[in-house]
Amino acid sequence: VFPWLMDHLPGTHQKVFYCQEFVRSFARKEIRSHQESGSPDEPQDFIDFYLAQIDKSKADPDSTFDEDNLVQTVFDLFLAGTETTTTTLRWAVLYMVTYPDVQEKVQKELDAELGPSQLICYEDRKNLPYTNAVIHEIQRYSNIVAVGIPRTCVKDTMLQGFPIEKGTIILPNLTSALLDPEQWETPRQFNPNHFLDQDGNFVTKEAFLPFSAGPRVCLGEHLARTELFIFFTNLLRAFTFRLPEGVKEINTEPMLGGLLQPHPYKICAVPR
Repeated sequence: VFPWLMDHLPGTHQKVFYCQEFVRSFARKEIRSHQESGSPDEPQDFIDFYLAQIDKSKADPDSTFDEDNLVQTVFDLFLAGTETTTTTLRWAVLYMVTYPDVQEKVQKELDAELGPSQLICYEDRKNLPYTNAVIHEIQRYSNIVAVGIPRTCVKDTMLQGFPIEKGTIILPNLTSALLDPEQWETPRQFNPNHFLDQDGNFVTKEAFLPFSAGPRVCLGEHLARTELFIFFTNLLRAFTFRLPEGVKEINTEPMLGGLLQPHPYKICAVPR
C-alpha cells in the first residue's frame, strides 16, 4: 500500500536497494563520460546512440527519451545479461559433473578442433557441433526463465479460436515449448542429441525459445549466445569438473525464484 516505506525500513531488502543504486551510479558516470568525450557525429555504442536520440527528440513533448530512461535501460540490460548468463553457466558446470561422459566428449572435440593456445571465438562453433549442441541443451534443460515477461494485449484478438480481450495480461509459458514432448525426443532428460542430426551435424529447433520470440525477443540474445559459448568452451578446455572427494550425489532440482537457479554446490575444477 505504501511502497515508499520500504526505503526507510531496515532489512535485507536494503542490500538490494544499495546494489541497484550502485549499478545506476555506474551508469550515470558512464553517461557523463560519453557526454564529455563522445562525438555526436560518430556514435560508438548504445549510450552514444541513445544520447543522440535524446537530442533529436528534444522538440517532441511526448518523447520518452531522457537521461533517467537511459540510466534505467542500461540497468536493465546489465542486470538481465549478467544474472541470466551466470545462472546458465552454473547449470552448465553442474551438468558436466552430473554427466561426465558428455564432458569428456566435449573436451575431445575441443582438443581435436582447437589448438591448445588458440583464442576461441564465436565462429568456432561451426566446427564444434557437439559442443554447440551441449550448450543449447543446457539452456533448454535448465529452463531458467520458465515464464516470460508479462505482456498486455493491445486489442481484442482471437488466438487458435480463443478470444483474448484488449488489456489482458499474457504470461508466455516458455516451458511449454522447451519441454514439449512433440518437439523433443526425451524432453525430461538431458540429451545433447536433441540438437544433432544422424550425421552429428548441429541443427536448430523451432521450439528452442529460451530467449522468447517475436518482436519482443530478448535484446541480449546474440550477446548471451556469444558469452555462453566462449566461457563454456574455455572452461572445458582448461578444466575437468568433478565432485569433491566423498561426495556421491548432487542436487539437480532448481530453486524457485525470479530465475530457476541450482542449489549451492561445491565442485572441483581440476586443471587439464
